[in-house]
Amino acid sequence: MSTATSAFDFEKARFNMIEQQIRPWEVLDARVLALLGDLKRERFVPAAYQAIALADMEIPLGNPAVEGECMLAPKVEARVLQDLELQPTDNVLEIGTGSGYMAALLGKLSARVLSLEINPALAEQARANLRDAGVDNVDVRVADAAAHRFAACASNAPYDAIVLSGSVAEVPSDLLQLLKVGGRLFAVVGQEPVMRATLVRRASDTAFHTEQPWDIVLPRLQHFPEPSRFQF
Repeated sequence: MSTATSAFDFEKARFNMIEQQIRPWEVLDARVLALLGDLKRERFVPAAYQAIALADMEIPLGNPAVEGECMLAPKVEARVLQDLELQPTDNVLEIGTGSGYMAALLGKLSARVLSLEINPALAEQARANLRDAGVDNVDVRVADAAAHRFAACASNAPYDAIVLSGSVAEVPSDLLQLLKVGGRLFAVVGQEPVMRATLVRRASDTAFHTEQPWDIVLPRLQHFPEPSRFQF
C-alpha cells in the first residue's frame, strides 16, 4: 500500500469518525471538531493497532494489552473537551497520560498542561508522541497521582481544569481543593456497570456544583480511594 493511499484512507476514516461517532454524541463545538480533524490520532496509537486508530473503541497501549492501559474512544475524548469549555489561558491537570493524545488535545486548547502517568514506559512514549506532534506546552511526569493526598498534583496548582482519564469510585476532596474558583473537574464516577460522567465546578472557596450529564464505563485509574465494601 502506498503512502498516499494510507494517508487518504486515514483522512476518510477521520471524516467518518467525526460525522458518525462524534457529532451523534452531541459534540458540536466547532473548536473541538476542528481539532479532532487536525490532530492525527493515528500517530499516538501503537503500531499493532494502527488499523483501528479511529474506530469507536478503546485502544490498548501495550502488546500484550494490560488492563486499564488504553486510549479512550474518540467520542469520549471529544465530549470531555466540549464539557470542560477550555480557554486559551487555562492551566490544566490531567491524571493518566496514556499515549499522550488527550494531553495533546488539552494542550491545543489551553495554555499549559501537567499530565501525570504512573507507568514510566507509557510516559516516555507519550513524551515522544507529543514531541512528534509539535505539542510543546504539555509536561508529562511519572508519578502516582493519588499518593500522599495528591502531592504530585500540587506543584502547578491551582488549576482551571482537571481531567481524570479513567474512572474513580468518587471524586477525592483533596483533588477538588486544587481547583481555582471557577475551575472545572471532569471524572467518570461509579462502579461497574453504572458510571456517570461527572463535571464539578468550583463556585467559591467552599461551594462546588456537580452535574452528571451522560453515562459511560471506563477502566479504573490506579490507587484512587475505593469505598469500603465491608458490611455488618
